[in-house]
Amino acid sequence: MAHPAYLSGPVGARRAVLEAVFEAAVAAAHPRLCLPQHLPPPPANGRIILLAAGKAAASMTVVAEEFYESEYRLPRERMTGIAVTRHGYGQPTQRIEIVEAGHPVPDAAGLAATERALALAAGAHKEDLVLVLLSGGGSANWIAPAGNLTLAEKQAITRALLRSGASIDEINAVRKHLSRIKGGRLARCAAPATILTLAISDVPRDDPSTIASGPTVPDPTTLAEARAIVARRGVPLTASAAALLDDPANESPKAGDPAFARSRFEIIARPADSIAIAARTARENGYEPIVLGADLEGEAREIAANHARQALALREAGRRAAIISGGELTVTLKGKGRGGPNQEYALALALALDGAAGICALAGDTDGTDGGGGAASDPAGAIIDETTLARACSLGLDPAASLADNDSTRFFEALGDLLLPGPTRTNVNDCRVILVDDR
Repeated sequence: MAHPAYLSGPVGARRAVLEAVFEAAVAAAHPRLCLPQHLPPPPANGRIILLAAGKAAASMTVVAEEFYESEYRLPRERMTGIAVTRHGYGQPTQRIEIVEAGHPVPDAAGLAATERALALAAGAHKEDLVLVLLSGGGSANWIAPAGNLTLAEKQAITRALLRSGASIDEINAVRKHLSRIKGGRLARCAAPATILTLAISDVPRDDPSTIASGPTVPDPTTLAEARAIVARRGVPLTASAAALLDDPANESPKAGDPAFARSRFEIIARPADSIAIAARTARENGYEPIVLGADLEGEAREIAANHARQALALREAGRRAAIISGGELTVTLKGKGRGGPNQEYALALALALDGAAGICALAGDTDGTDGGGGAASDPAGAIIDETTLARACSLGLDPAASLADNDSTRFFEALGDLLLPGPTRTNVNDCRVILVDDR
């Protein structure tokens, strides 16, 4: 099958480099590479109670099962647990059940699985090891509303937070004070067992209390902060939610709480690790890497405008470079379209570059999905190049109108420029790469 003309020359070659850089960044964070060396020996007499949540939960569980089978021949009766992952992210396992549940909005499957995880933790004995495997998405997968809060109420609050433009830190601060598992509460439930948490970080600055809303670590956020966030972001609360945020007895456990006396936390893969691999891959392909950091935050379209200025300045200076960044951008939804932060960034970047020759870019979420309706087939992001706006015009697309309506998915779908890797079963946040060519 013949490729479109714009893919057969230099533009196509640059797009191939973009895809190679992204794939290398994702591969570096897969549990098969980063998890085995961190898994501990089984306890001398007790069980391993494996509790996993997030987009890498299934792949982490598979690796852990294989490790304890091959290295220790651990009897089946000494290993139990449950893993919860996003719909479409499951994998076949031998011992531990995998439950697929809602993300980013929690659902009944996640609620039922979380209750089972809490019951397993509560049944842990002092000689047991509670092995907690966390990754991004765990906040939505582990859903256990506190007090009289219902699942429907929790879903509505989650949707409102996502639409408000709140950062992941803000969203999780609220979640932690409406939950029976987040914000250190799982550790409180599992004590006095030994608890080891191994986490793939998807958050800025690799804050353990933010990854999957920190179920096994002290929570530095407070009820007062949660109240301030919902007020600042205009998030409506039901009476049940408001009562939880007003109840001093509902404060999350802090540093020094006995729940953490036998709890240890390790990060096994970081966004910075994958960004470093992306930079190395770009260099191997002849581009000077310019790394802007692994934890960028801000409005997607504003960051895109800033990056476009940097790319144009590099082209003007005659430098062949790759601008690389990670982090998690936000979108304040004002339109009614479909999209996600990476697709919105790519669309805003294309507009700001205005067809400048020699520049192309990829923006994608390393978990394989960027916004969307929660399906595993949702796009991870999008690719743009110097032909993007011209091709859009030939199809009667209005990129500015699409951006105003937060409708980047339909825009890139029409162009055939969505990034569609499918579930990657890991998550170290976004990877954005802009290639600036001097030719």
